[in-house]
Amino acid sequence: MYRKQIKVLDCSIRDGGLINNYQFTMDFVKAIYRASCDSGIDYIEIGKKLCESDEYTREKYGRWNFCDEEDLKQVVSSHKCENPPVLAVMLDVDRVDVKSLLPADQSVVGMVRIACYVPDIDKGLDLVKRTKDLGYETTINIMASSAVIETELIEALQQVNEATEVDYLYLVDSYGAFYSEQVTSYLKLYKEHAPNKELGFHAHNNQQLAFSNTQQAIIDGVNLLDATINGIGRGAGNCNLELLLNFLKNPKFDVRPIYKVIQEHMVPLRKKIEWGFNDIYGISGHLNHHPREAMKQRANAETKDNCYDFLIDSTAD
Repeated sequence: MYRKQIKVLDCSIRDGGLINNYQFTMDFVKAIYRASCDSGIDYIEIGKKLCESDEYTREKYGRWNFCDEEDLKQVVSSHKCENPPVLAVMLDVDRVDVKSLLPADQSVVGMVRIACYVPDIDKGLDLVKRTKDLGYETTINIMASSAVIETELIEALQQVNEATEVDYLYLVDSYGAFYSEQVTSYLKLYKEHAPNKELGFHAHNNQQLAFSNTQQAIIDGVNLLDATINGIGRGAGNCNLELLLNFLKNPKFDVRPIYKVIQEHMVPLRKKIEWGFNDIYGISGHLNHHPREAMKQRANAETKDNCYDFLIDSTAD
């Protein structure tokens, strides 16, 4: 599959941070950034930009949950390449202080991604406007679209369509529940009710479909694709970046640095934390459930593999 307009966003640190409270070392993040640079991808999402508070501290939730400018500069300055990827951060509605954001021309960040659920679409679009006013490229990522009443989703899409500050509108398979035909169906809905917007796609791998669903999104015309190195991400993880780059067959991409960082950094990390498909996550995705209960099950050493019990509990009236 080759289409010149397709761009790739590496969200290994941001989505991967959801499984270890963003406790990645500076050296690890630098290695991921170096691999992303050398592979020729377009964007790298380095983490979230949340507010610190007595409840949310850097010590407990990790520096990449807060993405201070000095930390980001340390990462970016660690490796030079001819065409570095645009640095992105994610904002969560109600957990950000926009006043703390620098204007884009004073920051190493170039893209701000806003994550929100349909009931918070007004707040999400307000954040988009305020970050666009600061000069950033923007996305709005509507979470858990598979669990939303269609009429409410349509209303949200129509609002997004009217918001000129939105550069990309994301279809997000938050629960890893989609099959390829659902990807097509939702994207048709997005195109119908937000025809002015470029689309992005973010997949989760609960049913081992993140890669194939991303392929389907490409077929359906999506031009901004999320993926993570070795599929790292919350629960079952995400679309594997190395597989996606191989599939795209774009000569600007070089997959070798991705495999190098897998061998040197991801393989050792897998011995400390878990991600990727298993039957517990498969059940969660099939039932279109948030993965929090599946993650809780996997954290219990005594019952982590009790897939039958998990299925019965998850489907009990």
